[in-house]
Amino acid sequence: MKIMWLIFAILSSVFAALTSILAKIGIDGVNSNLATAIRTAVVLAMSWLMVFVTSAQSGISEINKRSWIFLILSGLATGASWLCYYKALQIGEASKVVPIDKMSVVLTLILAFVFLHEQFTARTLAGMALLTAGTILMIK
Repeated sequence: MKIMWLIFAILSSVFAALTSILAKIGIDGVNSNLATAIRTAVVLAMSWLMVFVTSAQSGISEINKRSWIFLILSGLATGASWLCYYKALQIGEASKVVPIDKMSVVLTLILAFVFLHEQFTARTLAGMALLTAGTILMIK
């Protein structure tokens, strides 16, 4: 099942696009922090539902301290990202907020190089340059 990662990545992209549009419509007249809390509650419920549907709950006791720390830090980063994203969506245009938000791809590649020692290729660098240029063109 080598292609499954690609299918899930494409579905992630589709759902992320829907998230932006649905959030922009839903946040009208709603405090951005409250909207983020509602979204987070739904994500939390869905996540735990999937844990129980797949019988993954027994794995909690097997998670080591290092993993707990980094999962908690990742959760804090996600929360900060969502709070900023919803505020930006509330006061800005989705067509400008979303491209800037997606610059996280370029930042992730840089951080993966620095912290995870993943390699850059000419293709990677070209892609990063194109993503950056495309973002600049879309927000002007």
